[in-house]
Formats: sequence, structure tokens, C-alpha cells
Amino acid sequence: MTQRTPPRFVPTLTTVLELPPEGAPAVEAPAPSPAPAPAVIEPSHAVALTPQAKLSETDAFRLEEQLLHRVLQRVDLSLEERVSDAVSAAVQQHLDRMIPGLRAEIEAVLRALVSEALARELSDNTGSTPAFGPQSLG
Repeated sequence: MTQRTPPRFVPTLTTVLELPPEGAPAVEAPAPSPAPAPAVIEPSHAVALTPQAKLSETDAFRLEEQLLHRVLQRVDLSLEERVSDAVSAAVQQHLDRMIPGLRAEIEAVLRALVSEALARELSDNTGSTPAFGPQSLG
């Protein structure tokens, strides 16, 4: 029988475990050492957890915070641009609605100012002959 190397995606046995002889007391496995506190993981090195993975409450909180932070970063990039576009469009709409009223108001104010200025000029010069004739007042 020839030894074949299995493909790399096939799991292979790397440790041989010997079973105790029958009747011998079972040897307890050493207690697992407490896991060190998880380090902050760079997002590019993050790995998805399997559904069976159990996280402590603090680990779950940290994971939620990291996920929330990444999502908010993505939202923040497009949010500023979209809000700016929305505000610009709203301001332009209001300005478009205001322009006819503003023009009418400015025209009325200018007419009043010109009339008052003309009335003052004529009242100040009542005794003198105007340099122009009435036909040139349009």
C-alpha cells in the first residue's frame, strides 16, 4: 500500500491519543487555562464567528461596539454629502419661491424711495425754475 498525501483541504490527524487500558482509572484532562483578554483586532484581520461560538458578555459588548463603530464610519462618509445635497436643494427651492415676492418688495421700496426723493427735491426748489421742462419727466 502506498502512502498518499491528502489534499490540503482535508483535515489530517496530527496527534495520536492513547486510550487507557480497560479497568484503569480515567485520567482527567488538565483544566483549560483562563483565556487572556481579547486584544483589539484590526478590522482587516477580523474573522467571522461561527453561530456555535459562545462569547462572554464583555466580548459580545466589545464586538458590538466594534461593529457599530465600523458601520457608523461607513454611514458618516455618505451622510455628510447627502445632507449637504438635501440642504442645498431645500434652500434653492425656498429661494425660487421667494424671488418673485422679493422682486415685488424691492420694486415697491425703490418706487417709494424715488418718489420721496423727487418730492423733496421739488419741494426744496419750489421758488426756482427747474432746469428741465415738464415734458422730460416721462
